[in-house]
Amino acid sequence: MKALIIDDERLARKELMRLLEVHAQIQVVGEATNADEAEKLTLELRPDLLFLDINMPGRDGFELLEALDPAPHVIFITAYDEHAVKAFEVNAMDYLLKPIDPERLASALAKVAALPKADGTERNLLSASDRIFIKDGEKCWFVALKDVRLLESEGNYVRVRFNDSKPLVLRSLNSLEKKLDPHVFFRANRKQMINLAWVSKIEPWFSGGLNCTLSTGEVVEVSRRQALRFREIMSL
Repeated sequence: MKALIIDDERLARKELMRLLEVHAQIQVVGEATNADEAEKLTLELRPDLLFLDINMPGRDGFELLEALDPAPHVIFITAYDEHAVKAFEVNAMDYLLKPIDPERLASALAKVAALPKADGTERNLLSASDRIFIKDGEKCWFVALKDVRLLESEGNYVRVRFNDSKPLVLRSLNSLEKKLDPHVFFRANRKQMINLAWVSKIEPWFSGGLNCTLSTGEVVEVSRRQALRFREIMSL
């Protein structure tokens, strides 16, 4: 597993490198001292895992993750105490407190190893197995696209609905549509995109349109313009 260490403290980077020497499955392919360096190296080296400091000069660790699509697996490196870290409400990730405890490092790596692995191929589109990082105010999420059931345009923002959460992200629905696999996420109408895996019922609607009911009970109208393509995809 290729890893990138991102921390503005040189001694912290070197100590983590030393601790990783006993974990043969981890290949450290680079180091970065800030988010700008890290973003460039992530695009160039395509690491599977980031060891990411939260507080850094310039953009912090969360702002870096917002810029990465998709985001690699992440283990946070932080000086915050446990209660503060939990307040970030980041799921599907782990964190290590400075100074790093070797047993906690081993535990974190075991969690990452249990997560689905990328296929290693270059793709222009994000698949259902890819994960995206979302930050809305002080809350953060690391969510698999397969768990996102609905995307809704709200002005310059998009509301992302998954589980019981519905954060807003500062992106247009058009820009997200260009990154998502059209066989997974379908543009139902001008304002909404649906994850086809969540569709449980389809009914005819006015003027040749369709009504889609998601497994959560939410109803989304497929416009007449999109209905023909929707029928083709769903083999209706």
